[in-house]
Amino acid sequence: MKLKTVSNALGLVLIGYGIIILSPIVVAVLEKEYTSILPFVVASCCSITLGGLCKWKGGRINNFDSIKRSDGLLVVTLTWLVTALIGAIPYLFYGISPLDAYFESVSGLTTTGATILTDFSLYPKDFFFWRSLSQWLGGMGIIVLFIAILPQFAVAGRRLFFAEAPGPTEEKITPRIAHTAKALWMIYVLLTIAEVLLLYLAGMPLFDAVCNSLSTMAAGGFSPHPQSIMGYGNPSVVWIITFFMFLAGSNFALQYRFLVQLKPKSLLKNDEFMFYVFIVVVLSVALCGFLFFGHDMSLEKSMRDSLFQVVSILTTTGFSSADFALWLVSAQVVLMTVMFVGGCAGSAGGGIKVVRILFVGRYLKREIAQTLHPQAVLPIKIDRTTVPDNIQRQMIGFLLFYVCLLVASGLIVTIIEGDASIGFIGTAATIGNIGPGFGEIGPMGSFGGLAASTKVIFIIDMVVGRLELIPFLVMLHRDFWGVK
Repeated sequence: MKLKTVSNALGLVLIGYGIIILSPIVVAVLEKEYTSILPFVVASCCSITLGGLCKWKGGRINNFDSIKRSDGLLVVTLTWLVTALIGAIPYLFYGISPLDAYFESVSGLTTTGATILTDFSLYPKDFFFWRSLSQWLGGMGIIVLFIAILPQFAVAGRRLFFAEAPGPTEEKITPRIAHTAKALWMIYVLLTIAEVLLLYLAGMPLFDAVCNSLSTMAAGGFSPHPQSIMGYGNPSVVWIITFFMFLAGSNFALQYRFLVQLKPKSLLKNDEFMFYVFIVVVLSVALCGFLFFGHDMSLEKSMRDSLFQVVSILTTTGFSSADFALWLVSAQVVLMTVMFVGGCAGSAGGGIKVVRILFVGRYLKREIAQTLHPQAVLPIKIDRTTVPDNIQRQMIGFLLFYVCLLVASGLIVTIIEGDASIGFIGTAATIGNIGPGFGEIGPMGSFGGLAASTKVIFIIDMVVGRLELIPFLVMLHRDFWGVK
């Protein structure tokens, strides 16, 4: 492992991040919240100074063409941990404890949306803008952003790109990975702007429209309103955000082909996207029935809330259009089901991912058929292409480790909190980067009252879940730490 290369790359990212963290100052000036300027200046100085030290220790390296996969994994992991630490600095100025500040920062950058806040009236607007902006940066990926804008990562970007978003397939939409990163960010930015405009036209205040749009496209769920989207009491807003959450949970590369390359058939030919639509439709209809008959809601409201909450939990956004913790158990079971699915590969959503669920279904179907016909050659295909054996092993390994981490973390937290609901639902919500769960940590609740050790475990779950477990697993191997 080339530690100087890792240090230099990390330093470059931290310097850029230090510049970005000055953005909330614009909101502070516009809102005349001048006392809120200092927290972001301090955080920016810390990030730039630390970045400069890392570059100084790393020596004079102008490109990272020789960076190895293990180096890339370490750069990505350190980037998420350190940027979350820097991002927590502004929260300290508002009376939040160091652990809670780091929890809130990690929750933002990993787009989890689990909050420790209990009284939103205590904080200024630039505070909420930073929460949403941090989610927006984490939604597409901090490393992907710098691959798109920094020429130093032009070649090494491929290793960093797939280290940050390690899905079951390595998909790029242009020959050069830097161009792919730019294309993905272009779609991301344009959809965010479109949502801001539509929410504003629907009657949402401009500041709230910006913050909610940043969180929506990141599949994050942080809202400046303490009651999430339910607090606006605007059906049009609910429908608009549902649509953009759906887009945030689908593959951005697929959206690029559809919107920019004008290939509409790419949607219909994509097995994962069609399965994604199937899950949304079937579970929304089921939930709508439970709400309509069990809660005496109107058909329109039942349809609206059911579609919104299914898409919100499925894409791991975590917004709420209603307090689903008060719904019938049957309705809650539907939402608990989608908690274990997640968005599509290549999306801002977390979780297991739709393509892995699709693979498991076809794998089990193949095993049943293989039992009946032992001599038959039955390949597993997705998008009419046979899934290679190494990708199959990777997906099965991911699912096994996901379950093991879910059980282990759930049991430990249950012992700490004395509550199995918090233990397992909280773990599912954090490792899947979903955010709210049920009960005390439900859509109108907070993670602030949990034990310090529980928060530490959930922080680990959020980071490991965002990195999709792969870097974490690799770094447990002794060969990973061969230093040069």
